Amino acid sequence: MKSKKYDALTSRHDVIRDCVPKELNFQQRTFEIMNYSRTYNLPIDTHYSISDRCKNFASKELESQKMWSSNQNGAKTDQKFKAPFYQDVDGFRIPGMFSAEAFKSALKYKPNPGDLFIVTFPKCGTTWVQHIVTCILKNGKSFQSALEFFTKTPFLELIGGSAVESMKKPYSIKIHLPFHLTPWSASAKYIFVARNPKDCCVSFYHHTVDTPGYYFQDGKFDDFFELFIKGEVDFGDYFDTLLSWYEHRDDPNVLFITYEQLKKDKRTCILKIAEFIGPQYKDKLEKDEKMLEEIIFHSSFKFMKEHVSKLMAELGIMIANNPEMLTNNQDIPSALRKVMLSGDFELSKKDAKKIAIVRKGIIGDWRNHLSPVQNARLEKKFKEKTEGTDLQNLWKNDM
Repeated sequence: MKSKKYDALTSRHDVIRDCVPKELNFQQRTFEIMNYSRTYNLPIDTHYSISDRCKNFASKELESQKMWSSNQNGAKTDQKFKAPFYQDVDGFRIPGMFSAEAFKSALKYKPNPGDLFIVTFPKCGTTWVQHIVTCILKNGKSFQSALEFFTKTPFLELIGGSAVESMKKPYSIKIHLPFHLTPWSASAKYIFVARNPKDCCVSFYHHTVDTPGYYFQDGKFDDFFELFIKGEVDFGDYFDTLLSWYEHRDDPNVLFITYEQLKKDKRTCILKIAEFIGPQYKDKLEKDEKMLEEIIFHSSFKFMKEHVSKLMAELGIMIANNPEMLTNNQDIPSALRKVMLSGDFELSKKDAKKIAIVRKGIIGDWRNHLSPVQNARLEKKFKEKTEGTDLQNLWKNDM
């Protein structure tokens, strides 16, 4: 194997993996990656962040995981499957590249009066509503940099509660938690965004494939579907999160909206969100049509896909070429700096066209992915889980 020397500051495990021949099998590649990290005497925290990930993932990957799934004829077949890199923390599943300590810290966060949380199950419109809220608070203007995106709309489970407490007041705080795990306060506000489970599953699959830290680049949709329908993906069971927040839809400090409502009538939803944040924001938009149009434009999928991808690519290039700018920036929480430097996220892809934080933004993409059997199984589970609630009518035209 040819060696490639690299500076410890700029070394990330995606670089190390590139040094290992692709023709080796997974076990051989993992062994070589671990040896390579030792050879170049990486700092102890960096070394462990690489080798422990490899060891943990190797043991997960090399286990002969078997599961029952239905084939097209409805017969039971015993199949091996590949799972993304997850970890379980106190019974709750999170991405394997997250810090368990940061996650535990997130659950202990004490909301400040006026904190605004954007709550979703993953891939249900999180980034979209982050943009809308930010544009409302910035008089129609969008994020100016990726660092602004990460620090002004922080991901609580990623960076931890103590990190958020040390930051300047953010525009909003992003979480992917069921109600019982959410840091709750009657003096804080919570926007919950729901999306039909079929499109959520498809979008979550693509997100998992496109995020390097899941080690699922070659993962199959059929494998991911089995995890999703069993509630074994990261951030738990889609239905647990949906139902737990639906019960609180009428709480005065909760706004329950759907992805599909945003798609079909964004103007009305923006005004509803603005009023929820504070009546003065709705009044301002009703009096300033130009500002409202700017928010509509800056929260369009065309703009977000191009703009966010460009900002993330610029940050990826900066991290690769000048990581000291990140490591020396005290406004960035240490947990966030560590993740940004790790190469586990889309930031490792410096080509904006390959960054998929915003993908299609459509309703009904599930029709291009779910087989008839998968569709029937998810329909059945949806009906069972939502029996006796109005949720059965929420997506009757979208599922």
